[in-house]
Amino acid sequence: MQAPTLTFLGHAGFLMTDGTHTLAVDPFLTGNPVAKHSPEDIACSHIALTHGHEDHFGDTIPIAKANNATVIAAYEICNYCSEQGVEAVDPGNPGGAVEAPFGSITFTQAFHSSSYQGKYMGQPCGLIIRIGGKTIYHCGDTALFSDMKLLGELFRPDIALIPAGDRFTMGPEHAAKAAELIQAPIAVPIHHGTWPPIAVDLSAFKPAGIEVRHMAAGDTLTLD
Repeated sequence: MQAPTLTFLGHAGFLMTDGTHTLAVDPFLTGNPVAKHSPEDIACSHIALTHGHEDHFGDTIPIAKANNATVIAAYEICNYCSEQGVEAVDPGNPGGAVEAPFGSITFTQAFHSSSYQGKYMGQPCGLIIRIGGKTIYHCGDTALFSDMKLLGELFRPDIALIPAGDRFTMGPEHAAKAAELIQAPIAVPIHHGTWPPIAVDLSAFKPAGIEVRHMAAGDTLTLD
């Protein structure tokens, strides 16, 4: 089994691959000022979404159609994708898990909102992604909540991808506390710096006992 690699697409988006299957998470590229990829660059077998906001839903429809990729997301998002001509969807909601050829995705709660072009898109979610024998916790857009400790105990993630841009999510101090609650050995701050309202000083993102990896769009990290 190949160790999974994570390529940062910018903002909150990632490509994750085990060498056989590739998962795109929150593929917001068009209109993303820090993105290094275009939708046409993305080759994937699956797409997972944390919620429906434009800066996360992004280019899901064209990427899914171009790749015949399966969209894994909240029930309402999957319904919308089907209405737009996406042939393969696999819906879930917080507390549930979806099995996939690469492993699984478990939906967690996230304290945020979720809509797309004024349409309600169900509950926002975090994602516990099992791929290449490793576990990745993408927190989605969320405030700090104490059950992150429980999620860490239940799933023991190898890495946590944590929003830190403030205003719409946690800021750096709360994001650091989230990393300490989750207790993944590696934490990556995301959802910051894309636009001025979420441009923050990340010097306070210093979770005790956790290795912090800062990633720029286009960077790749291997989970050995």
